[in-house]
Amino acid sequence: MFDRRLGQLLSFSLLSCFCMGIGIGVFLRFGQIESSNAAPTPSKLAKGPKLLPDFHNLPPFESNITIQAVGDIVPGTNFPNYRLPRNKNRLIPRSVRAYLQRADLLFGNFESTLTNHPYTRKNISTGRAFAFRSPPRYAKLFADVGFDVFNIANNHAFDFGKVGFRDTMGNLDKVGIQTVGHKNQILFLEKKNITIAMIGFAPYTRYNSIHDLQTAAALVKEAKSRANIVVVSMHAGAEGRKALYVQNKTEYFYGENRGNSIKFARTMIDAGADLVLGHGPHVPRAMEIYQDKLIAYSLGNFLGYRTLSTKAQASYSMILEVKLNQWGDLIGGKIIPMRMTRRGIPYIDQRFRTVGLLRYLNRKAFPHKQFKINQLGEIIVNQSSALSH
Repeated sequence: MFDRRLGQLLSFSLLSCFCMGIGIGVFLRFGQIESSNAAPTPSKLAKGPKLLPDFHNLPPFESNITIQAVGDIVPGTNFPNYRLPRNKNRLIPRSVRAYLQRADLLFGNFESTLTNHPYTRKNISTGRAFAFRSPPRYAKLFADVGFDVFNIANNHAFDFGKVGFRDTMGNLDKVGIQTVGHKNQILFLEKKNITIAMIGFAPYTRYNSIHDLQTAAALVKEAKSRANIVVVSMHAGAEGRKALYVQNKTEYFYGENRGNSIKFARTMIDAGADLVLGHGPHVPRAMEIYQDKLIAYSLGNFLGYRTLSTKAQASYSMILEVKLNQWGDLIGGKIIPMRMTRRGIPYIDQRFRTVGLLRYLNRKAFPHKQFKINQLGEIIVNQSSALSH
């Protein structure tokens, strides 16, 4: 009898100690939670300690987005004579398409029309102006490749007037390719739960003009207030091999004011843009990091079947691959080097000649900046700026 009572007493004592230990542990844990907060108000005390964090007020898990961009695109023309391939699918080879499948957003500058309209107002007899007209069925080719957005703020979108322009917009819309560059337009897209705003600019008043910096900056500020990332498309600068070197001054081409690319791009970054993509000179140009944001002053030619020059540096091309975080910070990038064949069809350049050209152009244009591209085409990013958030 005594042994049984002694056993019950010992069991009760052990249970009491165990419960007391739990109570002390809970007390200490509660005390740590409460003491970690700043001096609580009476209302907070009345509600008691908050045991779980408020997940609705926590920042979202970091997400990254990959944007790929290519330069000028002219997939042949059937005006004034027939310069089209027998098979349109050969315009962008499979080896190139494979590299274009890695993007969340694929962008290009479309410098042609997709119409059957027979009339152009351009005077093409001088050899200084060209009117490009591609078959409407080519729209599906670019959708199949994976293009999401085409810039149309350039000097060829109206080659066949308002009729040709409307046809082009309608044919692209049918295959799901959106267009950017319309007057006062901000294009909003959702990729991986990240809102991206895109705005296109050109030297012409029918589009958002690169000459009106105040209006352009206001558009960018509005876009930044409504989106996580703002991408600016810039059709600017002179053309041809003599236009390789970007300069901080107004450029002209056949007497036409093509703007100051550096001044415009930097003004857009100051207004809130996270990435500026340049095109139009038909040759690659230098890149720079300004205020921790990437500016590509010209992506060169991507596709110019029997239309665009393929001489010397005009044949040098690229796929610019940029990785941004959800706040628009640059966290990585790469130049995928390409060249065009004599007929203007792109191919991957295993000799990395575009990378070598860009490294040279960067040193010439911005000798005192630390922005670097290594021999593999990788953009070296200052990680401290990318982690500032």
